[in-house]
Amino acid sequence: MIKSKYIPGVMMAWKILFRALLLSLFINLLSFKALAQAPVDSSRVVRVLTFNIYHGETMKGDFDLDRIADVIRSTDPDLVALQEVDFNTNRARNMDLATELGIRTGLAPLFGQAMPYDGGEYGEGILSRYSFLNTKNHALSAGQGKEPRAALEVNVLLKSKDTIRFIGTHLDHTKEETDRITQAYELNRFFAKDDKPSILAGDLNATPGSQTMNILLKEWKRSSSKDEPTAPAVNPRVKIDYILSRPAHRWRVLETRVINDEIASDHRPVLSVLELLPGK
Repeated sequence: MIKSKYIPGVMMAWKILFRALLLSLFINLLSFKALAQAPVDSSRVVRVLTFNIYHGETMKGDFDLDRIADVIRSTDPDLVALQEVDFNTNRARNMDLATELGIRTGLAPLFGQAMPYDGGEYGEGILSRYSFLNTKNHALSAGQGKEPRAALEVNVLLKSKDTIRFIGTHLDHTKEETDRITQAYELNRFFAKDDKPSILAGDLNATPGSQTMNILLKEWKRSSSKDEPTAPAVNPRVKIDYILSRPAHRWRVLETRVINDEIASDHRPVLSVLELLPGK
């Protein structure tokens, strides 16, 4: 048998490469451990709630904004994304629901119209502990005969003096996924074109693993990998309410949980506590 003089050199190269890979893995593990153990900067912590409020109607069949406000206050949020929000509609007793909930919770309210409805308007709401630096309501595409949808954007200044973008939205609810897919692409186009720290929250009407979520997760990170169901409120079966953030390296998730309330709405709210990390 002929022995190759090159084999010892090849073996040595593989040993060096293997040691380098082990060292890289060790350094990455140390970095991850250091990040996990890093002290929390309270000036950069944001408590985010997403809540589909079912136009103020409870599961008892009555209209009870106080009950909804109690659920919101119990989570002590800094930013709230509200879906199915009425503005001066007949069914909501001609009330501005975002403003009414702002009064009851002590948070600054904002409403964004998705469509005219029942003598008034219907769309998204945001409640905020921070004042709004600027706001914009983005119309999302909807197929013929479908309900128009919107994404309501605000920019706020944290105690740390960092500016973040917060978006509340409600995607198409019909069984066919075409509109949700289009809307997901639009959300990425609107809000993933830069590295401004951003949080996207809302009723996405999309289950984990759906094409809609796969599109969004190309640019956004979920606040929890658990698929804890959020709808319906009584005996929930599916997860369709989410809190997402980007860019991934700027956010650390401290807590995420589904709020156990069966009465205030037909959805259970989701709370995430996020910390904005230093960096660019």
